[in-house]
Amino acid sequence: MNKIFRRTYSYYFLLPAAIIYFIIFILPTIMSFFFSFTRWNLTDWEFIGFENFITFFNEQSLSIGFKNTLIYAIVTCSLKVVLGLLLGVLLTSKLSIKHYLRSVIFFPTLVSTIAVGIVFSVMMHPSQGVINAALAFFGIQGPDWLGDTSIALLSVAMVDVWKGVGFATVIYIAGILSIPNEYYEALQIDGGSAWHKFWNIIVPLSRPATNSVIILAFIGGLRSFDLVWAMTKGGPGFTTDLIASIIYKQYQGGFYGLATAGNVILFLVVTALVFPLYTYLNRKEVDL
Repeated sequence: MNKIFRRTYSYYFLLPAAIIYFIIFILPTIMSFFFSFTRWNLTDWEFIGFENFITFFNEQSLSIGFKNTLIYAIVTCSLKVVLGLLLGVLLTSKLSIKHYLRSVIFFPTLVSTIAVGIVFSVMMHPSQGVINAALAFFGIQGPDWLGDTSIALLSVAMVDVWKGVGFATVIYIAGILSIPNEYYEALQIDGGSAWHKFWNIIVPLSRPATNSVIILAFIGGLRSFDLVWAMTKGGPGFTTDLIASIIYKQYQGGFYGLATAGNVILFLVVTALVFPLYTYLNRKEVDL
């Protein structure tokens, strides 16, 4: 009896956290699912079933938004993994200024995303931007980075990578530093080169860090909104429209129920894509 009492008593300490979690996460999620089936405003609501979902899927820009979101997530995630790993290797080497470089590379992560978007939209101006001015100094004609429909989405993605690669690098640094020195000593005895060290030790043994970066970067890419909105507002046309920006435009138009349905769809899309990816990566990690 005393043992049961102690176990029940210990659960009471979880109650404050459980209440906060319910209020901040569970309750808004339930309300979002409910209001996605309604036509609502700040004072009234009307149940309309699946009408919001049907309307949202009939949006002309939705198919473009889905495609753009997948491209954006895959590009940003891939580059953050590759660059984060390479920078992690560099900043765990015997480089004398590695501690300074760690601060420099991580600094963009701390800057406001909106501020980054505004600054880069000015820097990427086709005639007055500093990027094209620098290219012109070398005799290269710079493109209209955010106005050309063929490169606008990739231009925004590159800015996202610049801002987020520092966080990926920190994860890789922690993963690389956790590798036991015995592996390096064994490789040195066998006469392995720097390439062997990278490919046969660092890459496979930093797989937990890689899995973390892939999951976080992919989710971030699927949910991205603020940087795209600050730089292009989804333009030109629908070229850089993502699912999140389409949802925001519905909110701007006062279609709150429709926008809520869009948020539910985005949640389901992220879950449907990330959960199998997470399961696959974890299985590969266990197999290692």
